[in-house]
Amino acid sequence: MPATLALAGDTMLGRGVAERVAQSVDPAHFFSADLLEVLGEADLLLLNLECCVSSRGRRWDAPGKPFHFRAPPQAAELLARLGVGCVTLANNHALDYGQDALLDTREWLSRSGIRCVGAGADQEEARRPEVVTVGGIRVGVLGVSDHPADFAATAVRPGVSYADLMTGVPPWLVADVRELRARTDVVVVSPHWGPNMTGRPRAYICSAAQTLVSAGAALVAGHSAHVFHGVAPPVLYDLGDFIDDYIVDARLRNDLGLVFLVTMDEHGPIRLYGVPIELRHCRTRLAHDDEWRWIRDRFAAACADLGAPGLGSPVTEEDGRLVVEMR
Repeated sequence: MPATLALAGDTMLGRGVAERVAQSVDPAHFFSADLLEVLGEADLLLLNLECCVSSRGRRWDAPGKPFHFRAPPQAAELLARLGVGCVTLANNHALDYGQDALLDTREWLSRSGIRCVGAGADQEEARRPEVVTVGGIRVGVLGVSDHPADFAATAVRPGVSYADLMTGVPPWLVADVRELRARTDVVVVSPHWGPNMTGRPRAYICSAAQTLVSAGAALVAGHSAHVFHGVAPPVLYDLGDFIDDYIVDARLRNDLGLVFLVTMDEHGPIRLYGVPIELRHCRTRLAHDDEWRWIRDRFAAACADLGAPGLGSPVTEEDGRLVVEMR
């Protein structure tokens, strides 16, 4: 029987969002009722948590690092109430407040019943996948980041699962995907790749995505750009942003995005539904009217630009959602 996986992009619960989290962990204070209803359709919600969850630590001192994001421990409860089942921590903010804050993040998430991938107390834990049973389907989840190198976990140091994808997908990552595929029905790889504020994936990202699919990934769901990119099944190149307090780029419109519902069976994704969203300051709602149309047009163009295989007109509309057939 098919199951539904919800995918949300960069979720930043620090700074202005953190101030609100300290006052309330009711999802209705951060997300509109109609968006919560959409997310409630999913059997599993997976997102990129782009902050640490801790009351400890000090800012990571690195040249050229302007932003540091930390959410209070209550943020884990907010995510649990939202229905989040698994997060990836493999990104360039996992160590914003140091190693203790990263370890706290894993602990607070675990206490709230949320699994995490992509970062840990050492390299082994950072690279370790999670296997979640969703509607009888065994879904394996892997998280990896291609930046920054100084966040990389080692045999003796906490950090993220780091892979320099610009030089190609490393053999260990190919092997990990293959091994996970051998013991699950569906493998989801969630890479944090590429620079911020880009309108389409870089060539090396497209190449890495195909290598991951060839290794056994049934779905690749990327993030990092803060702007949604197109879909070339089974690759969602960038999920965009989900909630934050960021400044809005007037051209790229990082305040307009999508959450994705993916129906799947034991053979992988069947159909993808993109649900347009609008990010306000520390609050996200469903997009409507001109914003909805802007998202529709940009998403259709982005998918066409990627040349989604086997799909002459890859994006259709159904009940206010943008649909891509995944097989």
